[in-house]
Amino acid sequence: MADTESLRQVAHSRAPLSTWFGIVLLFALFGIIVLAVIGPAPRGSDYEEMRAKKRVDNLKTSREEAAKVLTTYGWIDKNKGVARIPIERAMKLTVAELARQKPAPAGPIAAPQPPAASPSPAQASPAPAGAPQPGAAQPAASPPGQAPASPSPQATQSPPGSPSPAPAKAP
Repeated sequence: MADTESLRQVAHSRAPLSTWFGIVLLFALFGIIVLAVIGPAPRGSDYEEMRAKKRVDNLKTSREEAAKVLTTYGWIDKNKGVARIPIERAMKLTVAELARQKPAPAGPIAAPQPPAASPSPAQASPAPAGAPQPGAAQPAASPPGQAPASPSPQATQSPPGSPSPAPAKAP
């Protein structure tokens, strides 16, 4: 029983002063490290203003370089004989070249063709009775906008009061 009482005393006894002092020193050391890392970091709007100035300077530099490339002569590949010319001069040369060319009429616009993945004629289903056969001679189709060759039933009727023509007899 003495052993259990001594264990309770050890568990409930207060930590020595040196332990508390060590913990306080550890927190203080941690605080010093945090201040050392955060301390020199820029604060406020000065940092953002500095970054904005750098971005403006970078933009200005890149625009000046682009303007120089677009407005001056220079070699692109000297070994191949490829050079660049100012954009204004290139536009004038292009317009002059296009003015010398004779305008050509545009060709007809072709409709896209359906894919050629249709089944072979041997596998295809038979065509309906009134459908034209492939390979058979086709009569010339009338252009769109013309009247059909056979008159409609309404066109063959005569106005009221006039004699109707006699129908032809079939053999």
